[in-house]
Amino acid sequence: MNPTDPIADYLSSLEHERRLSAHTLRGYAHELEELVKLANGRPLERLSAADVRGAVARAHAGGLSSRSIAHRLSAWRAFYRWLAGRIELEANPVAAVRAPKRAKTLPKALSVDDTAALMNAPTADTAEALRDHAMLELFYSSGLRLAELVGLDVHYVKRDGYESTGWLKRDAAEVEVHGKGNRHRMVPVGSKALVALDAWLAVRGSLVKHDDAPLFLSVRGNRMSPGVVRERVKRAALAAGIPANVHPHVLRHSFATHLLQSSGDLRAVQELLGHASISATQVYTSLDFQHLARVYDTAHPRAKKRD
Repeated sequence: MNPTDPIADYLSSLEHERRLSAHTLRGYAHELEELVKLANGRPLERLSAADVRGAVARAHAGGLSSRSIAHRLSAWRAFYRWLAGRIELEANPVAAVRAPKRAKTLPKALSVDDTAALMNAPTADTAEALRDHAMLELFYSSGLRLAELVGLDVHYVKRDGYESTGWLKRDAAEVEVHGKGNRHRMVPVGSKALVALDAWLAVRGSLVKHDDAPLFLSVRGNRMSPGVVRERVKRAALAAGIPANVHPHVLRHSFATHLLQSSGDLRAVQELLGHASISATQVYTSLDFQHLARVYDTAHPRAKKRD
């Protein structure tokens, strides 16, 4: 190794040993240039965790995103792991340094009026249009994830090595799904979604070809793909005159937000969404403090006024 230019040697190893792409190599080179600037003439092995933390603080204050800072730290951390295998290094100065936490950004929920406009938009009498309307209603009725919806079967199927992971239970007015972490849940299906599903099921047979299990089928008779479902949702929203970028997760968020605003029952919404923890559900809420205060005043034993 050339002791005067360890970064050049490291980049060479990434190119020839790990065979990284030119684009990825340029990314590493850029981040390591920042490390050289931080060292300001000092040997790179003399940098400390305090130096790195200072660099992170300055980058964050300068407007660099948490994601970009995390990427930079990852590149620096990997470089020091490589360097430790070639020279004596007291410690990896980046090992214990973490990027600032990313602010949790939410997909914007549609207003109740916009949601109604989307669901009540005129529907053509074709199999595709009825299918698309049933998907929209089910997304909003039951708060399903995109993967959960496309994975639904028309009923439970177990045959030829295949077993359903999600299916419609029409008579019970619910769907059964296995979501993230293989968590199983039953989700009610609302009356308007049932009407839309019944209209779709009445014509679904015209699209059944080689696989009769999927609830939602493409014109070629295949299970609907996530990409096509996203495109159909966006198209329906534009046709209904909704300017927002509407995608399946916006409908899931709208389901959670509207239900929570009406009921105030965070735990029930958690169960319906299939979240492992209540903190995950709180990300979907848009309740203001005044509403929470009203709930507290009416529900907490120590807050109730004595008669």
